[in-house]
Amino acid sequence: MNPLDKVYKVRVDRENQGGSCVNKKELFDMASTPVNAPTYSKVDVHFRNREFLNIVYRTDIEKLKAVVPEPLKVTSDLIKFEVIDMPDSTGLGSYTECGQVIPVEYNGEQGEYYLAMYLNNQPAIALGRELSTFPKKYGEPRLYVDNDTLVGTLDYHSLRVAQATMTYKYHPIEEAEAKELITKPSFMLKQLPNYDGTPRILEMTRSQITDIQIKEAFRGDARLQLFEHVNAPLADFPVKEIVDAQHILADLGLGKPEVVHDYLNE
Repeated sequence: MNPLDKVYKVRVDRENQGGSCVNKKELFDMASTPVNAPTYSKVDVHFRNREFLNIVYRTDIEKLKAVVPEPLKVTSDLIKFEVIDMPDSTGLGSYTECGQVIPVEYNGEQGEYYLAMYLNNQPAIALGRELSTFPKKYGEPRLYVDNDTLVGTLDYHSLRVAQATMTYKYHPIEEAEAKELITKPSFMLKQLPNYDGTPRILEMTRSQITDIQIKEAFRGDARLQLFEHVNAPLADFPVKEIVDAQHILADLGLGKPEVVHDYLNE
C-alpha cells in the first residue's frame, strides 16, 4: 500500500471508530502540511515533454565568485540562463521555471551550481525547497513560440526581469550531446534555520539526472535581455557575449540529492 492510500485508510478508519487525534505514526506518513490538505504528495516526480531553453553567456567572473559557496570553485566566466516548461509533471501538474546556473567544480568533478529558480507553482516551490534542495521562489516565467521565434520570459510580479529569443529548430544536436548538456551534476545549497534563527541544516548537496529520454534537441542564434530588479537580480550578471543556445525536449526523472559537504560539521 502506498503512503497516500495508507493516510486515506487511516482517515476512514478513524471516522468509522468515532474519531481520534492524529498519532505519531500517522504524522510520519504525512508528506507535508496542512494535515488535511498537504501542499505536495509522496510521489516520484516524472516529467513528460519537459522543454528547455538554455542560453550560455559570458559575464563578470568576480560576480560569479561572490555568490558561489565554498568548497565549490568557479571555473570560468560562463553562466547559463534557462527557461523550462513542464506541462506534465507527476504530482505537480503543469508549470514553468526560470533561473541561472553557474558552472563549477567540486573535488575535480565538473557540475553546475543552481543559484536561483523562479516558478509559478506552489507545490513545486514547496517540494523543491523542503524535500529537495532547490533554491526556488515565486515568479512568472513563460516559454512559447512566437511565429518563427522561441521566446522565454520572466516577470517578477508586474515587472519584466528577463527576455530571451532564439531561432526555432535550426541546427540539430546529437542525442548523446543533448543528454550530456542537461545531465551534469547539480550542486545546491540546503539551508534550514532553528527557531532562534541559527542554522539547523546548512549543507551542500549533489544530484544528477539519470533517467532521461531525449525527444528533440537544437542549437541556434539567441539574444538575452536582463532588467534590474532588487528581488530578482538576474541582471547582476550582465550579458557580455552569448556562447551557446539550446532548445531541448525530453522525458526525465530527477535524481535524489545527497549531502557532499556539511558546513555545521566541518
